[in-house]
Parts: sequence; structure tokens; C-alpha cells
Amino acid sequence: MTASDTANPIARRWFLERCGFGLGTAALAHLLRGDAGAATRLPHFAPKAKNVIFLFQAGGPSHLELFDYKPELAKFDGTLPPPDLLEGYRAAFIDPNSKLLGPKYKFRRAGQSGFEISELLPHLATVVDDVAFVRSTVTDAFNHAPAQLLMSTGAQQFGRPSMGAWVTYGLGSQSEDLPGFIVLNSSDSGPSAGTALWGAGFLPTVHQGVPFRSGGEPVLFLSNPRGITDRVQRDTLDAINGMNRIQLERMGDPEIQTRIRSFELAFRMQSSAPALMDISNETSETLELYGAEPGKASFANNCLLARRLVEQGVRFVQLYHEAWDHHANLTKGIKQVAKDIDQGSAALIKDLKRRGLLDETLVLWGGEFGRTPMTQDTNGIGDGRDHHPGAFTTWLAGAGIRPGITLGRTDELGFHTVEDRVHVHDLHATVLHLLGFDHTKLTYRFQGRDFRLTDVSGEVVEKLLA
Repeated sequence: MTASDTANPIARRWFLERCGFGLGTAALAHLLRGDAGAATRLPHFAPKAKNVIFLFQAGGPSHLELFDYKPELAKFDGTLPPPDLLEGYRAAFIDPNSKLLGPKYKFRRAGQSGFEISELLPHLATVVDDVAFVRSTVTDAFNHAPAQLLMSTGAQQFGRPSMGAWVTYGLGSQSEDLPGFIVLNSSDSGPSAGTALWGAGFLPTVHQGVPFRSGGEPVLFLSNPRGITDRVQRDTLDAINGMNRIQLERMGDPEIQTRIRSFELAFRMQSSAPALMDISNETSETLELYGAEPGKASFANNCLLARRLVEQGVRFVQLYHEAWDHHANLTKGIKQVAKDIDQGSAALIKDLKRRGLLDETLVLWGGEFGRTPMTQDTNGIGDGRDHHPGAFTTWLAGAGIRPGITLGRTDELGFHTVEDRVHVHDLHATVLHLLGFDHTKLTYRFQGRDFRLTDVSGEVVEKLLA
């Protein structure tokens, strides 16, 4: 150990613990990314996807009203479920005395694939041949926050990095002027698990998602205060960054480098973000396609913004729409929320496809769990469904996904997955695979252990791949 090592033990310790990948790799990663991101890895193999748009439907959409039609459930509406349906099943919310509730809306076949889809989703019915539907998705959690965390971070506990953080950790950002991971929320309130759903966990904080607003200022507190010119702002940042670099040289803490990058990115975003988030310069035909209205916060607007963001090189865009928790008033409630998301979701697929972006952009749609085939009689009229982790539907489209297929099957009542079970960890493994990563090798050492998005399980769903 040299005298300089003794004088700066924190820098030496950080270097030994975090920089085992080698100076040559670090230099190459820096040259490849410029100053746009913090990627220090290269894909393990040629990726199919460059970007991901995750349309997160918080609250638990009912697969039985949307994607998984069950004639037998309609036939036995109002009767008690067969005893063997719940045999051996344990969950806090399942009441074995609850009666079966038939699907509240009609289904029809759509596209050349003939996929059966709800009448609530007429726009999505026009793109079923571009989509792979997974009717056999399962999860481990039946409460909102843990299930949302599992879908977003691969764990039910707070403190793990989100999927978007893992993706930018692996690939960095393609954009010089925007974060690599951006979050858009079209609900009045955020999702139950809060900001942890787009957090960086124990990864460097440069990888955490940055919430953008679809109305007003894109990012709160981004614009200069009154009386502060760009020149004053630039001089101030230069002074602050100069002091931060001195501290970085002394301490070797990578979070100081994150702080410097954040200040610089925020300065560039002062000009890039407002222009990007202003959809009024889109053609009237495009606005009509999405059902988007400039200046109005909506899921449709956010779908259009997602397309604009990936065009500018944003690696991961996550949209949240939380209105699916229909313990009561299911018939009315799901009709409205399906209308809120239907046109924008379908338009995003069409728009990406016509611009040549769908081949390199992976679109994922889904909530944290499904709903029970039994009714939850919270309002005295039996018009609601409870949480159900054992079977729900997700769908994927775009880069590397086999279009126009239906994967998996549930039983005749939509309660158990009986064919091609796809766990949340399997979805995550497949997303990382399409981005060029072996999910077992994209790891980060923390507290003496190598962590990964898929924890200790997960398999790539080969049947979904083109």
C-alpha cells in the first residue's frame, strides 16, 4: 500500500470493490456512450430491442373482462364455485362463499389471429396481429404495493432497483439531453408503491427514473428562477461542479459524479424538455390517431410522448395509469378506464410501426395481478372482483416479439393457470434477453452478494420470441 493509498482509503476501497471490470472496458464504455449515460457493460449478445415502453396498468386489470373470455364463467354466474377450485389455495382475500361472477362485457374475434378480445377495447382489437398476449402470467403477491414492486423491481421489498434502472445500468442512454429513464403518470394519484417503482435502489442514482409531467412544466423546478439568466446559471453550475470535482478527486465517491452529471443534464434539459413535451407541433392526423389533446394530462398524451421520447434516444419509458382496482362498481368502472387507455395503447403500436420504430422498441402492457372469477360483494350488489395473483394477462409487442400469438391458458373459470405459466421473473428475463442481456449475468454486487433483476429465478420465454 502506498502513501497515497493510505491518504485516500475511501477512493481505494471504492475502486477495488466497484471497478473490477477493468480500465480498458471503462474507457471503451465511455467512448461508446459519450457523456449520455453511465453504462459500464456491453450486451452479452446482439440485442433485438434498443428501447422499452412499459404501459403499467396499476390496480390490477380484470383479465376476465378484457382478454380471457370464459363461457363457463358466464354459464355459472351467480353460483358457488366448485369445491375443488379453491382446494389447497390460501390467500387473505379469497372468500370461499363468494359466488361466481360472469364476464360483464361481450367478446369478439379480431384480426387474422382471431384473438378473442373485449368489446371494451375496439382500438386494441385493430392491432392484435402485432401483439403477443400472455394469458398465463402469475405473480407472488396479492396486495398492491408488494405486487407493483415485484412487477417493477423483481422483489416485494422496498430498496431494489427498478427494471428501468437495470436497463440503463446495462445500456446507458442514447440521448445527450434527456435522462435514460423517464416516468409519466396519467392518474390523479401515483401508484401504491410510490417512487420506489422507478428508483435505482442500490445502483448508482444516475439510473433512477425521472418523472416528467405531461402538462405545465415538464419537470418541476427545472426552469430558472425569475431574474436568473442562462449565463448566470451556467457560471453558477461551473462553480458548483468545480467544487464537486475537487471533492470527487478527494473522496472517489461515484455519487459525486452522479451529482455533476445531474446538474449538467438538468441544464441541457431546460431547453430540450419543454420543446419535446409540447405535442402541439404534431400533425392533426397524429393527434387524432392517439386521441391526444395538447395541454391536457391523459394516458393518450403520454403514449404520444413515449413515442417522442424513444425517438430522442430515451432508453426506458414507463407510463402509469392507476384506476383498475374494481372491488365494486366493476361494470361502470372498467368501462371508463378501458376507454381511457384503449386508443392510446393501440395508436402507440401503429405509430411506432409506421415510423419504423416498432422493430427496435419493445412495448409491454400489464398490471400487478388479475382479478378473481368470484364476486366481491362490497356494495351489496355483487359487482366487483378481488385481487388475484394466480392468473392474469399481459401483452408485448415490437422488437423480437412473435406477433399475433396467444401464449398460455387458464382453467374454464379463469382462476388457475394450466398451460405455459409465465412468472413475473420470466417476463423480466425475456425483456433483458431482447435487450441483449443474459439476465443471470447482469448483476451488481451489494452487501457481499451479486443481485439481479430476476433474483434467483426466471427463464426466458422462448415461445414469445420471433
